[in-house]
Amino acid sequence: MSLNGKAYIAGAFEHPTRLAPEKSVAQLHVECAAGALKDAGLSFADVDGYFCAGDAPGGSPLPLVDYMNLRLKWMDGTELGGCSYLAHIEHAAAAIAAGKCSVALITLAGKPRSQGQAVGTAPRVLSAERPETPWDPPSRWGIAGIYAMYAMRHMHEYGTTSEQMAWVKVAASHHAQHNPHALLRKVVTVEDVVTSAMIAKPLHRLDCCVITDGGGALIVTRPEIARSLKQPLVKIRGCGQTIKTNNGGDIDVTRTGAERSGPLAFNEAGIVPADIKYASVYDNFTIMVITQLEDLGFCKKGEGGKFVADGNLISGVGKLPWNTDGGGLCNNHPMNRGGITKVIEAVRQLRGQAHPAVQVKNCDLALASGPGLVLGDGHAHATVIFERE
Repeated sequence: MSLNGKAYIAGAFEHPTRLAPEKSVAQLHVECAAGALKDAGLSFADVDGYFCAGDAPGGSPLPLVDYMNLRLKWMDGTELGGCSYLAHIEHAAAAIAAGKCSVALITLAGKPRSQGQAVGTAPRVLSAERPETPWDPPSRWGIAGIYAMYAMRHMHEYGTTSEQMAWVKVAASHHAQHNPHALLRKVVTVEDVVTSAMIAKPLHRLDCCVITDGGGALIVTRPEIARSLKQPLVKIRGCGQTIKTNNGGDIDVTRTGAERSGPLAFNEAGIVPADIKYASVYDNFTIMVITQLEDLGFCKKGEGGKFVADGNLISGVGKLPWNTDGGGLCNNHPMNRGGITKVIEAVRQLRGQAHPAVQVKNCDLALASGPGLVLGDGHAHATVIFERE
């Protein structure tokens, strides 16, 4: 069943905090939910579908359902890491199309900054139930080290350079300067990036995302409900999600799950990458933007470095306006999960509500895409395409 046009984004809200030691995670979820409902012109009493992932207190939506006193017909706690919320959009649209609910709420919240989380350098602790656990802990691998190896491989295979990767951060900083809530608002240069401290060769400190508290929420509704509300109409046009397995160890780490989720979304939407006016692409590290842009079809495999160089991701300057809120590299990255913030900025762009300095002219088609979990350790990926009606 095609979901093209079966559901709309009626509300979106990004929590303005980047440090909230005095708030609970549950409180952040509820504040985000209230913000998205207000944005849509709805109330908690209107919500009959709720979608949340492993960032919920206790890892289950159930406590939050009780906390918000929701009266539900449908609930989904699918956990796919950072792309859970992109996947939840597809799940919500499918539930709405099937008549299971009419107003779906999706929330994210976390406090990694208050908890002193390291920038991908702390050893990764895995559940004892995971099949790879007996072999992985002795290596004490960290996220930055994992993605550094992928960057090195991309450099080896395709000649990608540190300077090209740095352009991703430069673009993010040019956008973040206009976002009053962004954690890092200083515009940086390529030299600033490549001379910043080395975290895990070849990734420098400025190749890595920020760590923040915060969260966000979305409201997905039936088309007729969206048309009755106050906001410009943002239609869900195409969705795709996948799990990129390790293929028994024979894995190409220069490729991401976007190779699968992207074509699924484009096929359902009936468009091609060249039709997209704005792209929100998950940016935990600069290399992941390059590889995903390749895999989504915005450029050929191996040409991502050249594609992002010389300001080509900067709104009003380059070929593909990207992450105009500053993204995870400069703006906001709560709970190691940036998927929902990608949708929020795409909605702003389609509504014409982005900052005037970064608003894309005639923005009628936008994409939000990103991974979940860790490439090489069970890599989920989801892509959603939206249209301004």
